[in-house]
Amino acid sequence: MRLLIVEDEKRLATSLARGLAAEGFVVETVHDGARGLDRALGGEFDLIVLDIMLPGMNGYRVCAALRAAGDETPILMLTAKDGEYDEAEGLDTGADDYLTKPFSYVVLVARIRALLRRRTRGAAPSIVLGDLTVDPAARRVFRGDAEVELTAKEFAVLEHLAANAGQVVSKAQIMEAVWDFAYGGDPNIVEVYVSALRRKLDVPFGRKSIMTVRGAGYRLARDGGA
Repeated sequence: MRLLIVEDEKRLATSLARGLAAEGFVVETVHDGARGLDRALGGEFDLIVLDIMLPGMNGYRVCAALRAAGDETPILMLTAKDGEYDEAEGLDTGADDYLTKPFSYVVLVARIRALLRRRTRGAAPSIVLGDLTVDPAARRVFRGDAEVELTAKEFAVLEHLAANAGQVVSKAQIMEAVWDFAYGGDPNIVEVYVSALRRKLDVPFGRKSIMTVRGAGYRLARDGGA
């Protein structure tokens, strides 16, 4: 597996590269946003570790440019900033996961492996809920004939809700199924992903498919919110 690390703190980038190489990854590092974008577009990488606070071109812009170019390589964003709004901004630009500095190296590796597993694992048959179709094998989602673009993490949250359509699923259950490790951040991050799914799956189509069950969790309608 080939990883690209875009991080302007050279000592941190070197340390991460050495550790990840010892884990069996092939790692390349760059230290500014413009160069990172150029390498990401020109290379064949399985995952990108992308710092947000980069010189010249920040990580948000790099991520947005990659997604606009049709590059769906999983992106794990790193930042010294903290807070759900910063995370939401990163997710809105197309990032798949988010890690706040300082972080545990063990957690970093766990998140990288979780993103890579989701990209390569086998998947169940399509789930059809009214005009909403979730295809785990192809990692694609449709409203009728219209395809809806989701990040890897958004897809994972939706897939879990769809597999339990009609049932109430708690935040804890979603985190256990989607994150694959002991997440040390705010469990309310689930709300950020659910809000993103509503913006993409419901609002443009006049649907209300994901219901909030106060004090309990979320329920995806069996009819897709028709």
